[in-house]
Amino acid sequence: MLDLAVLGLLKERPIHGYQLSRELGDSLGGLWRVSYGSLYPTLRRLEHDGAIESEAGDERGARRKKVYRITPKGEQIFLELLQETPNDTQGEDARFRMRLAFFRYLQPETRIRLLERRHQALQDRLATIAESLHAGRGSTDDYGRALIEHNRSVTESDITWLEQLIAAERIKNVPTGGLKRRRAALRGKGGSSSEAVARGGSSSEAVARGKERIS
Repeated sequence: MLDLAVLGLLKERPIHGYQLSRELGDSLGGLWRVSYGSLYPTLRRLEHDGAIESEAGDERGARRKKVYRITPKGEQIFLELLQETPNDTQGEDARFRMRLAFFRYLQPETRIRLLERRHQALQDRLATIAESLHAGRGSTDDYGRALIEHNRSVTESDITWLEQLIAAERIKNVPTGGLKRRRAALRGKGGSSSEAVARGGSSSEAVARGKERIS
């Protein structure tokens, strides 16, 4: 995940290591806190692999700071990291937030595909949580059950948030004429855009199914 963050920030502009360390926290909204002991070995490895390159900065003095910039190979690696398939559930939560910070570099159809992939993963997680609550009824202590309930609430909230992102992305990328025709068609059917989204499946359906299983 550090590779993705470093390449994403260097894609914006060349910067030196100290700035990079600060912006990993500042520019990414607190998503990442990294020590110099992790950052500089990563920079050396990326440079060795040809993903980035460095040169001495303009500062005067005995020791000038290196300025790092992304290479064409690094651009390709960056896009691959943005779109890679998750290989574990726990680490994917943090990786998805990191990817989202750089979604502006992806094509609209790719953004929608990745958002829908994440949406489906959370729907599956919600179903698993519902099963855990049902199986643990009467045997899980209060704190254990409270933790599972909290996980369910957070997952439901994330699903709703993703549905909003997906809907906004689709509306944003519909040509003006197409958007007008879509709205006119919905009005003719007595429907609404929210109903159209609901037909595709929403978090409320998953929540209802989960609660039925629990009760």
